[in-house]
Amino acid sequence: MAKSCKRCLLLEAGEKSAYENIKSYLETLDVSERVDDSIYKQRLDLCRSCDYLISGMCRKCGCYAEVRAALKDSECPDADNRKW
Repeated sequence: MAKSCKRCLLLEAGEKSAYENIKSYLETLDVSERVDDSIYKQRLDLCRSCDYLISGMCRKCGCYAEVRAALKDSECPDADNRKW
């Protein structure tokens, strides 16, 4: 049984097919719904430092970090210690 990768995003955790699905989904979003690439990268870097990230999924909300970090109207789900 494979171990979960703590503080890893999908691709880093070896979840290539899930990552490709997420990437395809993000490409369908209108640019007005997405943050720019520098903010996206900054958010993902902050997610990588979070104890709630396991194999690309946030244990606080159950979402994929790559999706939540890309959306303009989204924020870190850890209400007690928001990272972004």
